[in-house]
Amino acid sequence: MAHPIMFDEHDPLLARVRGVALSLPEADEKVSHGRPAFFTQKVFVYFGGSQRIEGEWVAHDAAIMVQPDPDDDPALRQDPRFWVPGYLGPSGWLGIDLDDDTDWQEVAELIESSYRVTAPRRLVRKLDAGSGARLDPPA
Repeated sequence: MAHPIMFDEHDPLLARVRGVALSLPEADEKVSHGRPAFFTQKVFVYFGGSQRIEGEWVAHDAAIMVQPDPDDDPALRQDPRFWVPGYLGPSGWLGIDLDDDTDWQEVAELIESSYRVTAPRRLVRKLDAGSGARLDPPA
């Protein structure tokens, strides 16, 4: 049974996330479990997710879920803006909501860090040879 689509293709927040994620070497996009997922060989960022709070599922439709750099993980877990997503949380993923006050430089850094954790070494070397994730990649 296919998952229902749980995002608006024209969401401006998704467009910003897509721009950052797809600026990374050999990154691509697919729909996974009804949400946009950006990947190389493994997914490095999801747009939208959910969290289980007191037995209830709470949707975070305007959010990203990433695998943080292990060195940054403890500090991010202390930051109240971050939440542990259902299903992916036990594998080390964290979520953060996006809104009009989002620091897009921070989002780009989180996405790039997650890419570095999940991408093959050759792609990380390719990233290092370039300039990293871009906030507003050229069309």
